[in-house]
Amino acid sequence: MRITLAQIDSGTDVRRNLDLMADFCARAAREGSNLIVFPEYSTYEKSRVDRSFVDMAEPLDGPVAAKLQATAARYGIAVVAGLLEASGERNRAFNTLVAIAPDASRLASYRKIHLFDCQGFRESDYIKAAPEPVPVTFSCGGMTFGLMTCYDLRFPELARLLADAGAEVLLVCSSWVPGTAKTEQWATLAKARAIENGVYVAAVSQTPPVSIGYSMLVDPLGTVLHSLGAEPGTATLDLSPEAVRVARDQFPTWQHHRLV
Repeated sequence: MRITLAQIDSGTDVRRNLDLMADFCARAAREGSNLIVFPEYSTYEKSRVDRSFVDMAEPLDGPVAAKLQATAARYGIAVVAGLLEASGERNRAFNTLVAIAPDASRLASYRKIHLFDCQGFRESDYIKAAPEPVPVTFSCGGMTFGLMTCYDLRFPELARLLADAGAEVLLVCSSWVPGTAKTEQWATLAKARAIENGVYVAAVSQTPPVSIGYSMLVDPLGTVLHSLGAEPGTATLDLSPEAVRVARDQFPTWQHHRLV
């Protein structure tokens, strides 16, 4: 199973963002990737969540999602990306991840559970949390993937629920807000979620100035296999179900934990 981490610098020009994503999909396909993973808010992003995020939201069968589906089909690659989904409320949208198969069908969609009301931000002013906070997984290339969005990374119980649901890889699509020790926290949390659950963690973030970059792939024993810097770019790496099995055989915490 081959995965591409796609670290981009999304802005407020949706067409530009979608064209950039298509270029990255073409690159990943040339490298033989089965799945490309983009950050949170891939199709529309700015330094502060405001009313414009609600105005840009569409249904999951809207033009933005349709463009992503067409891109996946054009290059024969599965795509995970963050977009703004209309919630049915006038003043709030969903912060949603979609997983699209190479045939353009939708594999899964995940509405962010934990909203970032921290560091002076109030994501919940314009974003609606998932009404039903349940883990979302999908299968691709013979492996099972669990979806998480940014601030979700700080909640180990969600990662455990995803692992219990069969996830071998956690996809953490993010626009990680900069700040004191935030890059160190990003890396530490990604490694912790991997170690706790015996899973790969593919943590993909937007770049500066809105976010921090430093997208990374962590293996099931907590080793960072690759980390990007602060600039836009991609990294294509191979995943192995066997690595997950070996890690879980060594540390079968899922059998040993006693607290529920």
